[in-house]
Amino acid sequence: MDPDTPQESEASAGTEPVCYRHPNRVTYLGCSECGKSICPDCSHDSAVGQKCEECARLGGRSQVVTARQLQNKRTPVVTTIIVITVLAYLGQRSNPRFTADFLLSTSAVENGEWWRAITSAFLHSPSLLIHIGFNMYALYIFGPRIERQVGAISFAGLYLASAMIGSVAFVYLQDGAALGASGAVFGLFGAVLLGTYPHRHTVAGGAQFRQLLILVGINLALPLFLTGIAWEAHVGGLIAGMTIVGAWQRIKPGPQAATQRAITAYGVAALGLVMILIA
Repeated sequence: MDPDTPQESEASAGTEPVCYRHPNRVTYLGCSECGKSICPDCSHDSAVGQKCEECARLGGRSQVVTARQLQNKRTPVVTTIIVITVLAYLGQRSNPRFTADFLLSTSAVENGEWWRAITSAFLHSPSLLIHIGFNMYALYIFGPRIERQVGAISFAGLYLASAMIGSVAFVYLQDGAALGASGAVFGLFGAVLLGTYPHRHTVAGGAQFRQLLILVGINLALPLFLTGIAWEAHVGGLIAGMTIVGAWQRIKPGPQAATQRAITAYGVAALGLVMILIA
């Protein structure tokens, strides 16, 4: 039997899917182009998902990167954001004025303190450790994957834009004060949610899409049961993340793709800034 046609052997034997190049490796990843089962070592990242060796070569328009190579790439933006956020949290614990001076306040923004729309994304409730813990854990889980795929500059733009649009939604819909990275984190949720949507019909893609959909749904529903949650920032960040990735998916692979992704992300951030300035 031809070793390069695992689907036929899997169907006849009724066993778990195995990599078409490594029959001894069980895998639930599938090529987004031809559907063949692939293990992480045979998976090549592309603008439309993960591809097998042959489909990646046929594409030929962009550099292919294996999943293992992606895992070995550094994520300086994620690391920097976590470090700054932790330092800000320590500053909040040592000086209460630190929180008051940099949190998001509708009245302060209306008086011209536009920078609060950004600085508030690095602050968290000083008395609620789970607040910073959940947001930084979510950033640690979802951030590196996105940064490795699109690059540090584009990822930084995505995070900034999501935080900014989250702040815009809060300022326009609520008269009060808020703080936290939830808007930016929901932007990452939206980015991954829309990124996995095209692969929802595969075993691995479908499982990941459903799990993330449940996670987002639970977090969006929390304000119905708990007070003090800025749901406006959550929705704003989610919309920003999905909008940016939706635009990224329409960018053709090539030498200008990275620049176009960065322009898209920072363009959304700039739009948010304009909306804050005229609030």
